[in-house]
Amino acid sequence: HIPQGPVCTNLGLKPGQRLTVKGKIAPNAKSFVMNLGKDATLLGLHFNPRFDAHGDVNTIVCNSKKVEEWGAEHREGVFPFQKGGTVEITFGVNQNDVTVQLPGHQFTFPNRLNLPVFDYFDTQGDFTLQSLSWE
Repeated sequence: HIPQGPVCTNLGLKPGQRLTVKGKIAPNAKSFVMNLGKDATLLGLHFNPRFDAHGDVNTIVCNSKKVEEWGAEHREGVFPFQKGGTVEITFGVNQNDVTVQLPGHQFTFPNRLNLPVFDYFDTQGDFTLQSLSWE
């Protein structure tokens, strides 16, 4: 069972805006998830840092989901997370992709579903949300 954190459903994030997430990673974390999209069935960005889950160790896996259909997994080679640590992650919405800013690293993930606006955000797994801000 994956613990479900808060769910936001009316963000209205458009290109040029960004969402900053701060929180604490569980001391015995295996993985956590942040989803950004139109709603729970249309996810433009499924962001899944894995300490040790699904055969991945210290790997960030990103994907998109359209209803029940997942896209191709994208893996990032960096892993700036520590068990029991706090972290700040910023998701910047652009016209054709989302910029993910991590401590000391950033990458982009394409907006495969061509979502004009990101309304939905949730967190799951071994992560406690402390603050959420957007501009």
